[in-house]
Amino acid sequence: MKALALLLPLDGSRKLRGTGLSTPLTTSSLSQFTSSEKTADYLTHFRADNIVRDAEFIRKRIVPDSGTWTVLGQSFGGFTAVTYLSFAPDGLKSVLLTGGLPPIANDCTADAVYRACFKNIVHQNEKYYKRFPQDISVVQELVKYLNNAEGGGVPLPSGGILTPMGLQNLGLSGLGFYSGFENLHYMLERVWDPVLVPGAPKNISFYFLNTFERWLGFDTNPIYALLHESCYCQGAASKWSANKIRNELGSLFDPVKATQECRPVFFTGEMVFPWMFDEIHALKHLKKAANLLAEKKNWPQLYNVTALNKNQVPVAAAVYYEDMYVNFKLSMETASQIAGIRLWVNNEFMHSGLRDSGDKVFDQLMGMLKGKKPLF
Repeated sequence: MKALALLLPLDGSRKLRGTGLSTPLTTSSLSQFTSSEKTADYLTHFRADNIVRDAEFIRKRIVPDSGTWTVLGQSFGGFTAVTYLSFAPDGLKSVLLTGGLPPIANDCTADAVYRACFKNIVHQNEKYYKRFPQDISVVQELVKYLNNAEGGGVPLPSGGILTPMGLQNLGLSGLGFYSGFENLHYMLERVWDPVLVPGAPKNISFYFLNTFERWLGFDTNPIYALLHESCYCQGAASKWSANKIRNELGSLFDPVKATQECRPVFFTGEMVFPWMFDEIHALKHLKKAANLLAEKKNWPQLYNVTALNKNQVPVAAAVYYEDMYVNFKLSMETASQIAGIRLWVNNEFMHSGLRDSGDKVFDQLMGMLKGKKPLF
């Protein structure tokens, strides 16, 4: 078969299904379903296994003579590429992975992921407050304000509510990307309305509230909140894994207790919690569907370890030592199961390495595949 010099990008936003122009799933389009059960059932078809089926459908129709192609998988896209290697390797010329080696054990690996990632998040919080120590008191004051507000929070522009726990979601973008620390700090610099009239009450600025909602982006990408934990499941339910592991850590991530005990308030990371479907307006009508997905047990397999052990497709992977979203240790365990994989392990980049310096990352991985770059 001829090989096509084409890259099919599989990125971290669940591409091919549910985003872009591929019948995107929005809060309004999902409202067309007449029950939460139908919504949940429809969403079960948007995981990596079906993305691979879509990719194969496309490949056979656009590649000359149904030849092979190269896929580039970033983050969740890397998870999908490993699924591709498991079940349709004959369609692949080569695979590039950036920050995207998934845990491949059976059942649901979400618990292991969150136990590991919470440790990473503590480390990132400590680094953030060391960089911007003045923000310790800013966040503590904000938590007090939110906790003392009527109803335990303040209204958001779209109709939801910002609570102390909701505030911690800023770590999702603020702690794990190249410019995240600075962006979070600049956002916190404008948390309060300027006092124009002496004696006027203190208020959180519209700028801050509006920026908070845009950072989360669940109004335009509800699929992320709905399927995030399910992407780790094979034959077992996630049962709101992130929330369970958070509770195991006691008061470490309790924002109110942290403020009362005069310690830094830790932000959280790439995690979805059940209470978000009460506080974020765009997700409220999807709460029951989310609970159904969290309890679903019969998820199909996403990886075939036997096939990965016998892999013959050239694979090059960038593994970031301080990746807050994809744990380094778990990534290395998976790499040991993929025959012939070539690893570029570095602490030069964070999870957003492909976005921050795509030409360098891409050239390094392609060079490794072609024997023009050393293997690390």
